[in-house]
Amino acid sequence: MPGDLILAIDLGTTGVTCLLVDADLRVVGRKNHEFPQHFPRPGWVEHAPEDWWSATLRGIADVLEGSGLAASRIRAIGITNQRETALIWSRRDGRPIHRAIVWQDRRTTDRCQALREEGWLPDVQRTTGLVLDPYFSATKFAWMLDNVQDSREAAERGELAAGTVDTYMLWRLTGGRSHATEASNASRTSLWPLSGGGWSEALCELFSVPLALLPEVLPADSCFGTTLEVPGLPDGIPIHGILGDQQAALFGQGCHSAGQAKCTYGTGAFIVLNTGPRAVPSRHGLLTSVAWQIGAGTQYCLEGSAFMAGAVVQWLRDELKLFATSAEVEALAGSVPDSGGVTLVPGHTGLGAPHWRPEARGLIRGLTRGTGRAHLARAALEGIGLQIADLVDAMAADAGAPLRRLRVDGGAAANDLLMQIQSDLLGVPLERPRDLESTALGAAALAGLGSGLWPSLASLHGAFSTDATFVPNPAAQAEVTALRKRWKVAVEQA
Repeated sequence: MPGDLILAIDLGTTGVTCLLVDADLRVVGRKNHEFPQHFPRPGWVEHAPEDWWSATLRGIADVLEGSGLAASRIRAIGITNQRETALIWSRRDGRPIHRAIVWQDRRTTDRCQALREEGWLPDVQRTTGLVLDPYFSATKFAWMLDNVQDSREAAERGELAAGTVDTYMLWRLTGGRSHATEASNASRTSLWPLSGGGWSEALCELFSVPLALLPEVLPADSCFGTTLEVPGLPDGIPIHGILGDQQAALFGQGCHSAGQAKCTYGTGAFIVLNTGPRAVPSRHGLLTSVAWQIGAGTQYCLEGSAFMAGAVVQWLRDELKLFATSAEVEALAGSVPDSGGVTLVPGHTGLGAPHWRPEARGLIRGLTRGTGRAHLARAALEGIGLQIADLVDAMAADAGAPLRRLRVDGGAAANDLLMQIQSDLLGVPLERPRDLESTALGAAALAGLGSGLWPSLASLHGAFSTDATFVPNPAAQAEVTALRKRWKVAVEQA
């Protein structure tokens, strides 16, 4: 008898969440394990892939033990992951040649700038929907090949495999039998044309990435392989759904039709608009990507990324010691009626869309003798919201229609004050689901559909419900206008 549970593995930037859902898409088990971040130089961010694997195994064991449910009931596994993070490993023994280079890493800024100066930006943008920025995977792959001894020669001989986080974890879960990914992740490498047709030889040559390194690309609801010798799991469980984290959150929020949008507030903040079967080119600094490919059909999306969201709250906590836990920021920021004229630009790792300034840095502007901890905390929340406001303006211009409402998720979306600030800044309602793990739920939903647990997408729509709605406060509009004026000046100085 087939199992009646889905295991979703959400490989985030700071930790791994394992989620068990039942046949009603209800969460029956959840466990998160953090893993270390490595910062070997300013602007460099790395992960040890073995830490992902260890956190995943601990999560699987803990979620099964905590729920009291048997692993034999798992029908399929879904994977969702931090995108753009890149790594290369040996096909022989699975050992990475270097720590993974994380999406936040800026070490290839000079290479991206050189390609811009050579005039490649229009071609890359037209073909991939992306800009030339160290955010994406291609220059990370090339950096590893150029800086790890003998690796480029080994890659040319077909001895190495490359991929994003999903590809590596799939390799580990299947005992090295499956080297594959899907289009939402492939479309964030700078090596995958939005028109489809496979990896681009011309782009591989431009970025100096051998085609032999790259994984097979399958539809997102495919059977990507089955488990083999994974501690705590029986062999033979199919991995039946993979999506990059932001596309998985879009799916998990029920944004399955053109015009629907969500914003995930995690380490960074990511707003994604479903544009349906049409890839809409951006003229305002956004990215065009594959939302998902299911069967023969492909959905596309427009996306804007703010690199620092929850991470700026962590910075206030860990480096400035303004509070002991991230949850305390809401009460502290809410203890003052406004930020006292202070503007905080969260440009600590550069500015993403629509600015695309990797050289930018964080900025605090407008300090006075009366500025206190609470003003800085509120300015940080406003800075998160103001980044999203810039992205929504760009999105409306590209899509040719204003945003009517926004669905929100992610850990920082639990902050009611941040959500109200965001609604005021955007002038639209925000809808928050009961369960903020929309990313993992999206992977679970996809795996359940692929494995036949649910007969159709329509049969799941009742599971994508709203728990709280935040509406714009008309009395806040004068302050919003002032905030946005101060923000514009501060961003230019960052």
